[in-house]
Amino acid sequence: MSLLERLNEDMKQAMRNKEKDKLTVIRMIKASIQNESIKLGSDLNEEQELTVLSREVKQRKDSLHEFEKAGREDLVEKIRTELQFVEIYMPKQLSEDEVSQIVQETVAETGAKSKADMGKVMAAIMPKVKGKADGALVNKLVQQHLS
Repeated sequence: MSLLERLNEDMKQAMRNKEKDKLTVIRMIKASIQNESIKLGSDLNEEQELTVLSREVKQRKDSLHEFEKAGREDLVEKIRTELQFVEIYMPKQLSEDEVSQIVQETVAETGAKSKADMGKVMAAIMPKVKGKADGALVNKLVQQHLS
């Protein structure tokens, strides 16, 4: 079942169950996917859908951070709820240990020795962990490993 099919099924179920928040989030995700599809001029493949979902998660995490900093608890709770619904559609996230293992393997593959090689390592790692690990975590682990 493709992501859009799954979203359509979940949207119908959310309407039946009168889950307003979930319905709103599903509609936002669908709109983002459809906008990206229109922008590219073709249907999205799985990787492109994952990119859109990752962007949605990142936007919500950024908003959450800003609202927490501003002390807006009413909006913090709303964004947390949205984030939970979006993360349902993301692939299982890798643990920090798993990401660390991938970082070690990639550093060995690329022959990186110092922080100057960071770009080369990040370029090799990101396709391996796309959608399965937070970029900030990957960046932090690569820096630790290269220092």
